Amino acid sequence: MRHLVGLVLALAAAAAVFFGGGWAVARILAAHAHGTSLVSMSGGLTVAALVGTGLLLGILVSVPAVSPLGTGLLGIVLLAWSGLELFRAHWALRLIPLIRLDAASGFKTMLTVGVLALIGSVLVVPMFVPSRWRRSASADEFAGLAYAELVH
Repeated sequence: MRHLVGLVLALAAAAAVFFGGGWAVARILAAHAHGTSLVSMSGGLTVAALVGTGLLLGILVSVPAVSPLGTGLLGIVLLAWSGLELFRAHWALRLIPLIRLDAASGFKTMLTVGVLALIGSVLVVPMFVPSRWRRSASADEFAGLAYAELVH
């Protein structure tokens, strides 16, 4: 069950990177292109989206109760996509969904400058920590108590 929740968290994290991170990067680039700053309400929302995406990824990487699938699967996809961009850039760019959205434009920028490879590298680290694959002792004790109540 914990790994199934990890899979759902991987999908949520992917949406956060694409929509939150991509949209924020597109807005930051647009602001710099127009010579404006991010000191406004819309600029604050842009920074909040970027920081919120980073915080979500940081929590998924650092909380031991989260299955390593929660970050590892997204990390592998981002690394593979970045590798594809190195060897077949036109294929990698054609795989970007919803290409007409600002989020897709920002995601494309993150892909081409290597930010997604950096994020993917960080996200796969929990997969190599053996203790992340096992349940915590408190979860095992709770499951044992629940089973004992069902038996009696």
